[in-house]
Amino acid sequence: MNVIAKIDSQETLLAVPAPVLVGDVQGRAATQDAPREPVWRALLRYPLAIVGIAVLILLALIALLAPILFPTDPMLTVAPAVIPPFSDWAYPLGTDPLGRNVLAGLAHGARMSLSIGALSAGVAIAIGLGVGIIAGYVGGIVDDVLMRVVELFQTTPSFLLAVVLVTLGGSSISMITFAIGLGSFPIIARLVRAEFRTLRNAEFVQASHSQGYGNLRLIAQDILPNALPPVIVTGSVLVASAILVEAGLSFLGMGDANVQTWGAMIGVGRTMLREAWYLTAIPGLLIMATILSINLIGDALNDILNPRLRRGR
Repeated sequence: MNVIAKIDSQETLLAVPAPVLVGDVQGRAATQDAPREPVWRALLRYPLAIVGIAVLILLALIALLAPILFPTDPMLTVAPAVIPPFSDWAYPLGTDPLGRNVLAGLAHGARMSLSIGALSAGVAIAIGLGVGIIAGYVGGIVDDVLMRVVELFQTTPSFLLAVVLVTLGGSSISMITFAIGLGSFPIIARLVRAEFRTLRNAEFVQASHSQGYGNLRLIAQDILPNALPPVIVTGSVLVASAILVEAGLSFLGMGDANVQTWGAMIGVGRTMLREAWYLTAIPGLLIMATILSINLIGDALNDILNPRLRRGR
């Protein structure tokens, strides 16, 4: 009887499949092969993300329609200075100390502030991807040299670096965008490097390499798609950070004097905080709403694109 029981127990053990330990890299490959729910549909499960998307769409529409809604240059004086809000319906939000239409400035400012935020994040992602891919995939002395350069930028406060570059290179929109992007790329570079160092030794990458595929094909089709999700999430944070940095530069009077931005409006209004506090409060609230919306979307994207969280559901 004991022998029969032992044989039965061994058969039972053999019938139970062994647990498959799926690491982070293999999990990403399996997730990549399995059909995924579209990101836009997954976002619908996050009410706060929907609110953030709605706010950003509204701001984007205002920015796109600003030249149609307010064809006059927002930098021009159009009325007496400091008209209070809702006292003259020709200027619903009043005028600033220079007699400029506040509502027109907000619309055109949305156009510039959102553009600077998106373009600065694009510059940071482009530089960070290039540095991170080379450092993480090549390794060795190339990795060491590039990481020392990244650390040099990382130890310098991004806002201080932007101030120095704008002071030396001028306060044009292109220079401000480049300065903010250059100060923000280290976080992307280190993130991409870490992802590539992990993924380059993954089984699916080695399988592709054994089939004779070149390095460019391995990077573009095997490794980079699996490394992009955290970059996308971080990129959304960089957009919000860039808007804040630009607002800080404009507040200090280092913005482009030829264009209207939310930061420039705050800088003009700070001289009249007691008499006309709304000149600073209104663009400040728009900046706060924009950054909050971007962060809500970024949090939702992190839950959707994070492979560990996807497997945990």
